[in-house]
Amino acid sequence: MTRRAWLLFAALGVIWGLPYLLIKVSVRDFSPPFLVLVRTGAAALLIVPIALVRGQIAPVLRRWRPLVAYTVVELAVPWVLLATAEQHLSSSLSGLLIAAVPIVGAVLARTTGARERLGRTRLAGLALGLGGVAALVGLDVNGSDTLSVLEIGVVVLGYALGPWIFAHHLANLPDLGIVASSLALCALLYLPAVLVAPQRWPNGREIAAVATLVVVCTAFAFLIFFALITATGPARATVITYINPAVAVILGVAFLGERFTVGTGAGFALILAGSYLSTRPPVPGEPHAPATVEGALAGHDQEWPVPPVAEP
Repeated sequence: MTRRAWLLFAALGVIWGLPYLLIKVSVRDFSPPFLVLVRTGAAALLIVPIALVRGQIAPVLRRWRPLVAYTVVELAVPWVLLATAEQHLSSSLSGLLIAAVPIVGAVLARTTGARERLGRTRLAGLALGLGGVAALVGLDVNGSDTLSVLEIGVVVLGYALGPWIFAHHLANLPDLGIVASSLALCALLYLPAVLVAPQRWPNGREIAAVATLVVVCTAFAFLIFFALITATGPARATVITYINPAVAVILGVAFLGERFTVGTGAGFALILAGSYLSTRPPVPGEPHAPATVEGALAGHDQEWPVPPVAEP
């Protein structure tokens, strides 16, 4: 990759590892629904005008049914559940659990019409990934946090379903138009959340966290992601999936005083190894994967259609 591509990659790795920390800070005063409203509404105000000028909104709205489904499973449900879960779980643990998205995506690909067998390597990856989740839950989660872990599980499922909907129903539409339309639609869905706005003015730290979520981690991040796709191709751009959890752990330990436990270390290693193995290209002697979005997530160099990634 070029120097510019490496800089874009490093910037996006940090930016999309940062939201877990910022959400943890924000939910101290902002209710999860109100936080989603502010985040999507403000980001839409920044991105929608750009998409309108480029004529990328109208083609997306003509396919409104899959757009609504994509918005619900990729933004509306995951973002509110992630914020709700982080009221009880550490930001680093949340980031590591969400690192299981590629594993769920691999299972989803196999159970929704993919013709190839998973093969020994991918099955081993699934087993490792599930072992990592078990290590995190068994060693780092208290019994009272079980509901929060289940909420993260729904987030993971939503983040895996979103690319499936994109690949089957939205892949030939402009990426920026999809992102802008989804953000605006999600904001409209959460508009009633103004009724649960904070009763007191949040402190400067919380306002800064929300502003960073909106401008840097949502609006600016998508523009960087599209620039990264242009610079490296969509396949290499999706490798960012494996970087974000590490950033989330480092930031949580460094700035929030979260503990780095045996469960954290074991779960981190197993989930990332499992994600890589369960989505990597088949080795000689194993069946070849069809040309799908899951192939792109596996790291092929071909220009597969890749969905706009919804950061946490």
